[in-house]
Amino acid sequence: MTTTIKFEREKETKHTIRFKETPEEGQPHVIGTLYVQKWYAGSTNKLEVMIKKG
Repeated sequence: MTTTIKFEREKETKHTIRFKETPEEGQPHVIGTLYVQKWYAGSTNKLEVMIKKG
């Protein structure tokens, strides 16, 4: 089973960008908060993470 989780930029820290999960309405958070290094995140405002359970 593969799940795609969406995130939106929330806050910028010294070396990272904090993204908050934006679950479908009525669904619980799977990850919650995600920190991504600035060099990778750049100026993007949205991320998608795919999790594969097997």
